[in-house]
Amino acid sequence: MFWPMFAIAVGFLGIAVLGVLAVRVFVEAERLGRQVARAASRIDRAAGDLERAAEGAARSMDTV
Repeated sequence: MFWPMFAIAVGFLGIAVLGVLAVRVFVEAERLGRQVARAASRIDRAAGDLERAAEGAARSMDTV
């Protein structure tokens, strides 16, 4: 009777550990998603700045 109860307890603990790890992975994936969104926003702003600077440079070259 000891071994079946021990096997059930170990199985339950294994499932609990997997659950905790799944929660940690989910939290880290959300954090990574937020970082990617921030990086994409920064890249978009930088691309806009670069485009505006290129337009200004092109206008100044046209007047020369």
